[in-house]
Amino acid sequence: MKLPLIARTALVIAAMAFLTNPARPQTGPPPVPVAIVGLVHGHVSGLFGALPKNANVQLVGIAEPNTALAAKYEQRFHLDHALFYTDTETMLNAVHPQAVLVYTTILDHREVIELAARHGISSMVEKPLATTMPDALAIRHTAVQHHVQVLVNYETTWYASNAEALRQADEGKLGEVRKVIVYDGHNGPKEIGVGPEWLPWLTDPVQNGAGAMFDFGCYGADLATVLMHGHAPLSVTAVAQTDKPAIYPKVDDDTTIILHYPHTQIVLMPSWNWTFSRKDMEIYGVAGSAITVAADQLRVRYVPQKAESTITAPPLPAEYSNSLDYLAAVLRGQIKPDDDLSSLPTNMVVMQILDAARTSAKTGRTVTLQPLPN
Repeated sequence: MKLPLIARTALVIAAMAFLTNPARPQTGPPPVPVAIVGLVHGHVSGLFGALPKNANVQLVGIAEPNTALAAKYEQRFHLDHALFYTDTETMLNAVHPQAVLVYTTILDHREVIELAARHGISSMVEKPLATTMPDALAIRHTAVQHHVQVLVNYETTWYASNAEALRQADEGKLGEVRKVIVYDGHNGPKEIGVGPEWLPWLTDPVQNGAGAMFDFGCYGADLATVLMHGHAPLSVTAVAQTDKPAIYPKVDDDTTIILHYPHTQIVLMPSWNWTFSRKDMEIYGVAGSAITVAADQLRVRYVPQKAESTITAPPLPAEYSNSLDYLAAVLRGQIKPDDDLSSLPTNMVVMQILDAARTSAKTGRTVTLQPLPN
């Protein structure tokens, strides 16, 4: 029986397509299965925007007990309803991710990390690591006990400008570093329209640890710790105030933190009172300075130059350019996060700094840091 012309034409086109574009086996490793725990942290919106574009990870589940909040994200990002669970352990048992991406309150980080670790699952949390030193120490114990990774995601980790500034300092191009100033923040979470699922806990001293001090102070503490090769400061002095008590009655909205190291002072300036959003750093050494401008540029000046010049930072390698590619590389053993911006050892020092800053601001005294217990 002779096929109709349209059918014969379709077969010819299909055959030609197969010959010119034969199926190719996948050359790279399979994507890492990941699950999201919690949707109350607004940074998850950026994650949902990044996931479809990333070939190194595959979203296999989402745990969020608030079904109305889950439905909002399901509709906004056109997600498969089958991804959603109301209970985290039920989800872990059902989909077996290799890592969880945690978008809960900061207070809930410890509980989620411990639960995931019992399943042999690693975690990446949004900054900062925890709200208290006891929780941070418990998280470290869990990671060691269950042989899992615990990583902390900061937006500024993926800035090429920060990487270049840190590289120049590390390689001695700036000389011995004497002064560092890190500015982070915006004009306030309510003012920028933080969502109703996020604002209540972000402005709660128990669920978030503090206000701007923890929300934005952690960025500078993270950069400072890597700049100082993982060493904690000798002491921490902080002044915190609330300039908008009608909006933020429970927490600080403006803080200055001074970190004292041998031969170096680092000043962190986290605030919900900046005129504009900012995340920039200034490093001053005896031989030069580097000032970051946005995510990819720096203003630099080296002795004996008379003026600054603006340079563009080299692009970061893919595995260091975003949280998802980085996570996949760590879980595949391609990166060992021993002392980088996301690593647990670095973020234990970050927690020392934040905890001491909170104590200093409350007591009006400088806090001398002690070595962490083993």
